[in-house]
Amino acid sequence: MSEHEHDHPDEHDPASHGREPLAGVDARDLHATVDELAEALHAYVETAVGVRAEFGAREADEDPRVLALEGRVGTLNARLYDLLHARLGLHADLTGMTWDDADADADAPVAPGDHDTFHLGFVVELPSTVSDLTLDAVIDLVDDGGAQIAHTLTERGYVVGEWGAGRGTPVLLDDEDDDEDDL
Repeated sequence: MSEHEHDHPDEHDPASHGREPLAGVDARDLHATVDELAEALHAYVETAVGVRAEFGAREADEDPRVLALEGRVGTLNARLYDLLHARLGLHADLTGMTWDDADADADAPVAPGDHDTFHLGFVVELPSTVSDLTLDAVIDLVDDGGAQIAHTLTERGYVVGEWGAGRGTPVLLDDEDDDEDDL
């Protein structure tokens, strides 16, 4: 199973994915998964602190104890995603990271040269019938769409310094890497 496939049926439950409000959802296993995830995160912090006390940053990043807990957190995140999707029809983006200034005024005027990054994501499944479609072919379509969007933005007067298409994880642009270095 690739990192893009999920171990759940291709069919969606009409109730959880429907247009009508969904009442009476038993959230106990959702809360249990969140509790398990919180425990794993606490274990990660404790382990990371201990490993860092023994080793330098690079060695700590590659320590098997740290990597095992990162894997556990990732597995629990996937489980929570699948539960939210199956029960509520949500495509929850709970593992993204944002370093926004919470006090920034969203309506403040922007100055020339101000910039931001934008992301567009797709969850793509193969049809339930036999076809010659492949998930590998999707990246070509996404790349073509990105080129069209970049062209349209440029035609409308925006400056598109860079763009990229990726599969599985968001594309990190140079500007985003620079922002992380400033932390």
